[in-house]
Amino acid sequence: MRILMTGGGTAGHVNPALAIAATLKEKHPDAEIAFVASAQPRDKAVDLVPRAGYPLHTLHIRGLARPYWSPSNIKLPYLMVKSRREAASLIRDFMPDLIVGTGGFACWPLCSMGRRMGIPTVLHESNALPGKAVLQLKNSVDLILVNFEDTIRRLDGEGKHSTAIRVGNPMMPGFATVSREEARQRIGLTSNELYILSFGGSLGAEYVNDAVVRLAAELAADPRVKLIHAAGKRDYDRIRADWDKTSAGKCGRMALVDYIYDMPIQMAAADLVISRAGAMSISELALTGKATVFIPSPYVAENHQYKNAMALVDRGAAVCVEEHTLTEGALTAQVKALIENTAKRADMERRIRDFACPDANEQIYARLKGLMKP
Repeated sequence: MRILMTGGGTAGHVNPALAIAATLKEKHPDAEIAFVASAQPRDKAVDLVPRAGYPLHTLHIRGLARPYWSPSNIKLPYLMVKSRREAASLIRDFMPDLIVGTGGFACWPLCSMGRRMGIPTVLHESNALPGKAVLQLKNSVDLILVNFEDTIRRLDGEGKHSTAIRVGNPMMPGFATVSREEARQRIGLTSNELYILSFGGSLGAEYVNDAVVRLAAELAADPRVKLIHAAGKRDYDRIRADWDKTSAGKCGRMALVDYIYDMPIQMAAADLVISRAGAMSISELALTGKATVFIPSPYVAENHQYKNAMALVDRGAAVCVEEHTLTEGALTAQVKALIENTAKRADMERRIRDFACPDANEQIYARLKGLMKP
């Protein structure tokens, strides 16, 4: 079994590809899997793929700059032609049985050429709003696997796209394998403590961090509440200085860290989560059934995190606080209201679980295997 995985730019495109590759390797240890990403130095695949132990090939392609009339877009047609030629050469050399793309500009040249050369080609779209590469490729691939039901409607306007199927997000090992009770015992939480888990991304999010400092200072006076917040490595020193000036810095129940390394345990133990609205985080929270306050990042393409969050908010499965309201105390108000409303948290937990796809990895594997020649 020889498989080319492609998707990149952001970790939100790379991580689903890595999760799919891990499932394929588990089922077929002798499978040959290689990744294809852009040659852009900031492409997260350059960092994440070699760490996972897979070969990485690069193509000379980049995304469309904003605004669209930017002079940097003048070279893009040339790169589109060049990257497709590079993709064709790579396909001839590797001779894959299957190509799997997980979105981002890096997947367009390989998937478009793969299908043209007769290789079974599959896309996986994690976000509610399909990206530009997926929209360009939607009618030329064998199958589109999606995480949100809303995505199918957005592919064709009717929700009947002939090659699109909802299977959920591929998940890395560890999530939902530990019970709430076991996780809380590992952390040292008592049954009557309300535990809040908060994070804004691996590098951090300035406005989220500032809002959580204010929140923690307010909650330090509530003996029922424990909180842990991951500020991100980039912003940690600044936030630590601010944190230590407040009552949160003097309260043993309020914890500030740069990064959370045992996220499956922390998430399983939590009673309430504060998170960005990336597709992978949403899938993890749904699988573990957590009442969540989403703060969508407004800095992502097409504001897709807001669309992700609202797909759950509209079902009563989550609460959304937009970043521009954080300075007005919106986060503190929402969290304090949820602390006092046990029934609403329980209802949110039930509704977000309805979104989960516990067998996503198995469903994805079955669909991929079905496209490959025996």
